Amino acid sequence: MKRLIATTAAALLSAGFVIDASAECRNCGTVTSVEAVKKEGEAGGAGAVIGGIAGGVLGHQIGSGRGNTLATVAGAGAGAYAGHQVEKKRNETTTYAVRIKMDDGKNRTFNFKDETSYKAGDKVKIVDGKLVRQ
Repeated sequence: MKRLIATTAAALLSAGFVIDASAECRNCGTVTSVEAVKKEGEAGGAGAVIGGIAGGVLGHQIGSGRGNTLATVAGAGAGAYAGHQVEKKRNETTTYAVRIKMDDGKNRTFNFKDETSYKAGDKVKIVDGKLVRQ
């Protein structure tokens, strides 16, 4: 078997076929950076409505007469603002951008929704559109 492989290799070389072990891998690269990217959440309005109602109810418990009305309005406003902020915070997302310098000189970025173990300097390869370590 070894003799067959050696004979085949010799025949290929004599025929002009050259095997270049240093050939560039088109799907290979090196991680240059990993960055956490925070995206501020958006509020649809439900938090402001619920917060406004809760704040108005709590504000209504304070004082009587005109003071009661003022407290109700102030409580509703403060509750609406707080509810809006809570909803935005709840909808905030963080993704992780892994930047790759490909062996062919191009730059690629892969985004992950969960924290990843890739770090700058890791040798990687793209297989079926997914990033894997070499």
